[in-house]
Amino acid sequence: MSKQDYYDVLGVDKGASKEEIKKSYRKLARKYHPDVNKEADAEDKFKEAKEAYEVLSDEQKRAQYDQFGHAGAGGQGFGGFGGGAQDFGGFGDIFDMFFGGGGRSRDPNAPKQGADLQYTMVLDFEEAIFGKETDINIPREESCDTCSGSGAKPGTSAETCSHCSGSGQLNQEQNTPFGRVVNRRVCHHCNGSGKIIPEKCNTCGGAGKVKRNKQIHINIPAGIDEGQQIRVTGKGEPGRNGGPAGDLFVLIQIRQHDFFVREGDHIFCELPLTISQAALGDEVEVPTVHGKVKLKIPAGTQTGKTFRIRGKGVPNVRGRGQGDQHIKVKVMTPTQLTDRQKELLREFNEIGGNDSTDEQDGNIFQKFKKAFKGE
Repeated sequence: MSKQDYYDVLGVDKGASKEEIKKSYRKLARKYHPDVNKEADAEDKFKEAKEAYEVLSDEQKRAQYDQFGHAGAGGQGFGGFGGGAQDFGGFGDIFDMFFGGGGRSRDPNAPKQGADLQYTMVLDFEEAIFGKETDINIPREESCDTCSGSGAKPGTSAETCSHCSGSGQLNQEQNTPFGRVVNRRVCHHCNGSGKIIPEKCNTCGGAGKVKRNKQIHINIPAGIDEGQQIRVTGKGEPGRNGGPAGDLFVLIQIRQHDFFVREGDHIFCELPLTISQAALGDEVEVPTVHGKVKLKIPAGTQTGKTFRIRGKGVPNVRGRGQGDQHIKVKVMTPTQLTDRQKELLREFNEIGGNDSTDEQDGNIFQKFKKAFKGE
């Protein structure tokens, strides 16, 4: 099955900037992350977007993809070369073989930023509205205290790999129809690190890192919404060779409320009224997330009528004011009546209870009568 174009996957043009590509990927990652989206194909779409971003965010990979398509990005098959790009140990090796090398080699000892981490936090309805401060425990890699991150047993040290002379790559000369060329591969003796550890640390097994639970303080801003993320700089995996640590992204999920429904910065709810309250009017107490408020119900209020209480919604997470609370009236028809209540309702009906002085309601009754009589 042919792969979808990476630009189409991220929904960007071929001339898109790095920032546009990054922004689109983050949006898709939040939408299809398996912890958030439980649809059957969500995980596949998440992986597809991640793969597209890894190629298009890298200038060298993107240039190769633009010229050669998925084959240039390490995909299967490369027309005209038999078994495909994988037969040559990677796309960079093809260029080394047919164009005499000259490609950039990465210094295995250069500083490298640590990986980003993601943590899903579930908040109560009110916690998301008013914000909170809390501590979370994140399992992440930390530098090994025993060997100070070197991976070597205390009293010993790592040595330069004798096979690649510390470059992390092995060069293999080959004769081709184009002449003698160099095929570069990752050194399998040191796994591209350029160093060999004769005596490994007993604590970390030579990795230089160990898994630990790290307590991190998180400040949840008031008004945060479902699916939004909080970025905590420098709290991801530690960097390598003195590189900076990655970032921690806290993904927010919010529990539903029994009474309130949130839409953006506004809160919606239903207010049940008796027939007498709706017909005669009343003053009732209405719950809001900020406390109870009094609401005046005018006489003749119809079911479906919506009232707005300004400023009783959600504070905007970016500080742009505060939403409102919208209250929709629902007139409740009694299902269990006493004999006296039935008698009064019959009397009300006989003296014109179905007559309406409201022109719009009168029209509704007229239309109903016509439909009933078949006019």
